[in-house]
Amino acid sequence: MRFIPLLALALISTGAAQAQTKTALDAIAEYRAMLADGNPAELFEAKGEDLWKTRRGAKNATLEQCDLGKGPGVVKGVFVELPRRFADTGKVQDLESRLLTCMETLQGFDAAAIARTPFGKGEQVNLEALAAWISAESRGQRFNLPQVHAEERTMFELGKRAFFFRAGPHDFACASCHGQPGKRIRMQDLPDLTRNPGDGIGFAAWPAYRVSSGEMWGMQRRLNDCYRQQRFPYPGYASDVTIALAVYMGVNAKGAESIAPALKR
Repeated sequence: MRFIPLLALALISTGAAQAQTKTALDAIAEYRAMLADGNPAELFEAKGEDLWKTRRGAKNATLEQCDLGKGPGVVKGVFVELPRRFADTGKVQDLESRLLTCMETLQGFDAAAIARTPFGKGEQVNLEALAAWISAESRGQRFNLPQVHAEERTMFELGKRAFFFRAGPHDFACASCHGQPGKRIRMQDLPDLTRNPGDGIGFAAWPAYRVSSGEMWGMQRRLNDCYRQQRFPYPGYASDVTIALAVYMGVNAKGAESIAPALKR
């Protein structure tokens, strides 16, 4: 008869621990849901749309003739098909590197100088606002990156190698955090980006507004922070390896619904 109370106590203790874990996870989910009701990303979206239509730069021109993959001026639906190869540059480009091309050719900005500008300063802020608006124009659509051209397939393979490349003082790779399902750091879920993690997760959630810093982050800044946490040197804004990583993650996200610009902690 003594075993019955002990068993009951064990079950109660286990149930209480599970309830506590569930409550913590639910609380975080509720917190995110409350913040999402007034996502500050909307302010960046409005700024980005205004920047797209405003005459700027040495050529005093707008970006309304910028070709993001579906023809000059077309914005809707382009985000979920980027990165892709562009014939005029002969390169595979993501959204931010393509915007740099348009800002240089159409408006007369110095793309190299902007690429060297620290995040959160000067035209980098405008680039992230443009990325917020353009990504929002594809919200709810599903990723379908092209892999028709040989260079697009090459960038996928390069991105795959970069994703699994281990180095640095901690022998880390992108895959150290995002190469297996069910991993997390403290209460932060870490999606498996070697496969389709699902709607609005991983690649399908960036650009995003970071509550912790009060800033909009594009994918280029997100990758910079990943490299920082791995103790790697950042490979450079709009560099081939950052775009290759985006191709790898984007192709793996095929069919996932975009919620960008999302809200992050």
